[in-house]
This record gives sequence, C-alpha cells and structure tokens, in this order.
Amino acid sequence: MRSATIATLLGVLLVIGGCSATTADTTAATLAPTSVAETAPSSAFPTEVATGAGAVTIPSRPERIAALSPTHVEMLFAIGAGDQVMAVDLFSNSPPEAAELTRLDSFNLSVEAVVALDPDLVILSFDPVDAVTALDAVGVPTLLLGTAGSLDDVYAQVRTLGAATGHTEEAEDLVAGMADRIDAAMAAVGDRAAGLTYYHETDPFGFYTPNSQSFIGQLYGLLGMENIADAAPDELGSGFPQLSPEFILSADPDLIFLAGVGETPETLASRDGWDTLSAVASGHVFVLDPDVASRWGPRVVDLMDAIAAAVSEATS
Repeated sequence: MRSATIATLLGVLLVIGGCSATTADTTAATLAPTSVAETAPSSAFPTEVATGAGAVTIPSRPERIAALSPTHVEMLFAIGAGDQVMAVDLFSNSPPEAAELTRLDSFNLSVEAVVALDPDLVILSFDPVDAVTALDAVGVPTLLLGTAGSLDDVYAQVRTLGAATGHTEEAEDLVAGMADRIDAAMAAVGDRAAGLTYYHETDPFGFYTPNSQSFIGQLYGLLGMENIADAAPDELGSGFPQLSPEFILSADPDLIFLAGVGETPETLASRDGWDTLSAVASGHVFVLDPDVASRWGPRVVDLMDAIAAAVSEATS
C-alpha cells in the first residue's frame, strides 16, 4: 500500500512539474537549434523579464544557465539557447544532448550545489525550498516559471526565455510555428470530436486526472471534446481531481488516453471491470508519450497531433 501511495504522489508531481523519467524522441521541427548568429546582441542587456515571482533583471547575456525543469530545457534548445545551458535536472532527456549535461535533483534541490556551479541564470518550474530568495541573495538571477495554464501561458514562457537569453527572434519564430501546428490539428479534426467524452490517465494508482481547467484539458477542449473529470470535485483547485475506478466505469468515456509510464490498452483492460468499457471494446484506448503529455514545452504540438490522430481513428 505504501509503495502505491508513493507512486501516486510521484505521478502527480511529474505531471504538475512537467517531468517524466521516460525517454522521448526529439522532433526536428520543434527542437532544431537556430544559428547563434541570430541571437540578440549584447547591447540587449541588461534586460528585465517578468515572472510569477516578480521582475528579474539579467545583467548580461547568460552563458552558464542551470535549467532545472525538463520543459524549460526543451524550450531553451528550441530557441537556440542550448549551448548556453550547462546544468539540467534529473529528468531532462530531450533533446538527447541535454542528458549529457551536469544534472541536479530539482525535487531535493540543494541551493549550495547550484551556487557551486557558478551559474549566471537559474530557471525553475517550482520552488519548494525558497531557492529564488536564496539565489537572489548571492546575486544569481532566477526565473520561476510554473506550470502553464493555457497555450497563451506556454507562448509567454517561450518569449520570456527568449528575452532572458538573447533569442527574442527565435522565440517568436517558435511561437508562430507552434500556433500554426495547433491550428492545423484543429482544422484536420474539424467538428468530428465535438461531444466525444474522454478520460486522460496520468497514473494508474491514485487516478489523479486533468480536468478542463488544466493545461492538458484545455488542449482537448480546443477540439470540442468533453472531459469526464469535469463532473468530479476538484477540492484543491489544482486542475487534477482524484477520480475513482467506479467513477470512471460509470462515466464510460468514448476515448481513453494513457499517459502513465508503462501503461497499455492490455494492462488497462485487465483491471477489474474495465474490459466492459466502450473505449476498450471499440479499441479506442490510446497510449501517449508520458514526457510529451506532461510537459508544456515545444512538443505540446506533438501531443495535440497525437490527440487529433486518435480522434480521426476513432471517428473514421
């Protein structure tokens, strides 16, 4: 029982923190680095960027970035700032070269270990130890960019990182390309997804599930799909209410998406009573890449494409 509880809590943290320990392929369209020659000149600094923790002044173009969030590592490489990153967190695995950098445990963050690397910019997605205050005290600019709540939040974070690293033009190009691909996925689906109900599983233990208020749920909503989790109370207001197997079986969703590590249509169907679900009987259980499904970075367009492809298959 204790191991299942730990696995459940870890699963929720991975989704909310945008981390996953599995390896995911890099798509050239979204993660190809741009030329260093296109970066902003040093005269663009000092610059001030806004974060949820307040404005941060960056005195000069950072060359030793500790990016302790897989999502933001992907963003940095996608805008051509990969060669400025010297440290990442334990779960950063995309693009592949990120895994070769110095690694720190962001879930058990040691401010002393961060400072010892002599970074000129630190990027966090959450701050359980008040690292922002500690790093500010020793003169290290730190950006706290939490989980995105919408596509607009994603685009804003890309632009923030572009300004913070001297890659404003590349950031704008990335945002434009992402928006175009989201629009293309919506156009490809049309109205075929309207009214289809779905269940998006992030872990097979606690059944914490993104509702339509979450960033993940909003992507499905763009296609007109209906989230069964919206009928469940979200007592913490996290956008991830906890469901029960009985609730899911009663809702009988049209499509099921598995974003948990190691889960398959076969393992789902082997659960007590789950083989009676319409989605199982019709073969409409779809496996998502756990990394892509838990990060709000450049590969969110891959998640949208995967959802759109599933809808197309289910409605063909």
